[in-house]
Order: sequence, then structure tokens, then C-alpha cells
Amino acid sequence: MDLTDVQRDRARGVLLATAAGDALGAGYEFGPPLADDVPVLMKGGGTFRWAPGEWTDDTSMAVPILEAAEMAAAEGSRLVDALDHVATRWYTWHETAPDVGAQTRQVLYNGSTGSAVTAESVRAAAQELHARTGRTGGNGSLMRSAPIPLAHLGDDAATAAAARAVSDLTHPEPDAASACVLWCVAAGHAVVTGELDVRRGLAHLDPAQRARWAGLLDEADHQHPTAFPRNGWVVHAAQAAWASVRLARGTVEPLRRGLENAVRAGHDTDTVAAIAGMLLGATYGASAVPADWVPLLHGWPGITGTELADRAEALAAGSVAVRD
Repeated sequence: MDLTDVQRDRARGVLLATAAGDALGAGYEFGPPLADDVPVLMKGGGTFRWAPGEWTDDTSMAVPILEAAEMAAAEGSRLVDALDHVATRWYTWHETAPDVGAQTRQVLYNGSTGSAVTAESVRAAAQELHARTGRTGGNGSLMRSAPIPLAHLGDDAATAAAARAVSDLTHPEPDAASACVLWCVAAGHAVVTGELDVRRGLAHLDPAQRARWAGLLDEADHQHPTAFPRNGWVVHAAQAAWASVRLARGTVEPLRRGLENAVRAGHDTDTVAAIAGMLLGATYGASAVPADWVPLLHGWPGITGTELADRAEALAAGSVAVRD
């Protein structure tokens, strides 16, 4: 896609702001909500003793999706055709990662059949878990979805289909897929137009989910992020993230303010801030990420925030080189 300079900046912002929100929230994870006047710092620490600027599993799980999208673009195929790569990379990563969501860890472990880990084997393990427990609606598929809209800019239908397919690898719960569709369609639209419209993806949900999510977004339009405390659940995570973004509109630094709002919501702070960062970065661009944060951003597998932004821009522009 032939992008303007402004669109390139917004494309760079999708992954960069996701990583920034993730790293900002890492030091506050599992903590209580914070008052509006409490400073939120890129300090690291927390349960897993993150370094300042180090992102968590939220951004790390997005890297194999980015790789798969790059491979597909270089080969002239589709992201959904490269999901075996995603499954394999997730499995290898999760064996040594310090922080992996409980549901994702179980699905990846059960998806290992003693031979190659594939998208089919992981998806089957996720479906078995859902059939057995009826509960696969964690926020783990939404947090990692930032690369998806960059692979399908200008094509809402393809974006929605890819978002659903990647979510379903580990999270068969319909709410998880719907949240991913809404966020990915909104982010892609924001990169292209600069317009933030979280409801644009409602047209790509089935009627029952469309009505449900229209109501959930309406609720988030009128609530503070702290009104959604069970934000390990994808519904409250999305609502808290959207409330955080909405409250930041019209402020002097909407991207910074939106991420701080998400962290102040408490509980699963890194994930809510990563989810908010995806939309904030797509809307306001990489140039809106605080300059003092950018050099600090890093994480698995030895990638910096700047590299994430460079690769996001290349993917969005369609100029992707094959990587080893």
C-alpha cells in the first residue's frame, strides 16, 4: 500500500504503542487501581522483576504473528496461511518465557502431540479446553493482535477474518474473537484515515455478538476504566482499554494519558495498557509515544521498540524482506 508520511507514522505507532503500554503496565501488574493523581512511571519491576521498558508476553506473542505476516507478504500469500509458524514459535517461546497466561500455556502444552506443533493441533487443544470448561475468554488473544491490521490495511473483511482465525488458535470463546475483530478493524481504519472508530468492526460480527458488543461499548463510553475490575477477562479488558482511550481524547498528550489511564485501572495493567496502546498508536502515531520511553523498549527475542516500529511500517507498506 502506498502510504503517506502521516500514515507511516500511524503504522509505526501500532506496535510501538502496544509495546510501550505493555512495558509501562508491567511494573504495576496485579496491583490495585491508582488514583488519578498518582504518577505512572516506566519503572519496570513487578512480580517478574521486569527491567524498565521491558515488555511482557503481550508484545512477545505478537512477534510471531508479525513474522508470519512478513513471510506471507514476501511470498504473496495470506497471514492465515502462515499460522503453523505462529503456533511453532509460540510453543518454543513459552518453554522459557517468564510470563505466560495460564490458558495459553495449557493450550500450547496440550497442543504438543510429540511431533510438530501446528496451528491445527493448538486449535484442537483450545477447542477441547473450551468444550471441557466453557471458559476460554481470557484477554490473551486480544493483547497480541497488533500486527494483524497492518497486514490487511484498507480491507476490513480480510482484517476481521484474520483476527478471528488468530484468536481462535488459543481462545475459542466468541467474545475473544469479537474483541479482536473490533480492535483490529478499528486500528487498521485509524492508520489509514486517522479516525478512531471502535464500532466499525461491528458489521463483521454475527448478529448476536454485534448486539452484545454494541451494548458493551456503550457501557464503556460512560464508565471509568476502574469500573471493569475483572480485566483478565477479555470483555472487561476491552471495556477498560476503550474507557482509557476515550477519557484521553482532547488532552494535551492523548497517547501518554490513555496509557496512564489504563495502568491506573489496576489488576492486569500491562495487558489493558497494551490493548489501549494498539488503538492509541494507530490513531496518534509513533511520534506521540514519549521520546524518553522509546530507547528503553525491548523484549523477547532481543528486539527493540524501534525495530518493532520499523517492521510495522514495512509490513503496512508492503515492502517486507524475507527474514531468517
